[in-house]
Amino acid sequence: MLHWSLKHFDELTPHELYAILRLRSEVFVVEQNCVFLEMDNKDQPCHHLMGWQQEELVAYTRLVPPGVSYDGFSSIGRVVTAASVRSSGAGKLLMEKSIQELEKSYNQNPIRIGAQLYLERFYTYFGFVRTSDVYDEDGIDHIEMTRP
Repeated sequence: MLHWSLKHFDELTPHELYAILRLRSEVFVVEQNCVFLEMDNKDQPCHHLMGWQQEELVAYTRLVPPGVSYDGFSSIGRVVTAASVRSSGAGKLLMEKSIQELEKSYNQNPIRIGAQLYLERFYTYFGFVRTSDVYDEDGIDHIEMTRP
C-alpha cells in the first residue's frame, strides 16, 4: 500500500528531496546506464508527487506547469518507480494520480510529455497519443505524446 504526498519544490524537506534525487539517479542514471545531468533546473517551479511505501520513496513524478517544458502545455516528467514495486500496478496508479493532481494544480488540459519510446503503449493507456517522430535524448529513443 502506497501513501501519497504532493508538495511544491519549496515545501520539500531535505529528506524528501534526497529521496527523490536518489530514486531518479538509481533508475535514470545507474539502471538505464545513461550519463546525463539529471538535475535540469526544472524542479523548482514544479509540484512533486511522491508515493511512499513505509519510509521508502518508490514512485515519483514531477508535475510541470505550462510553459516550463512545453509552450501552452503542462507536463508530467521524471516518471519513475523503484524496481521493488514494478509489475505491481504502482506505475499505473502513479500516472492516474499524476494526471488528476496536474489537472487540479494547474487546471490545464492538454498535457504533453516526452516519453521513452518503449513506454508508448503504457502512456497510450492513459489517453496519450504520439505527436512527434522518434528523437534521441541522452542516447535513448523518445517521442512526444499529448493527452488531449
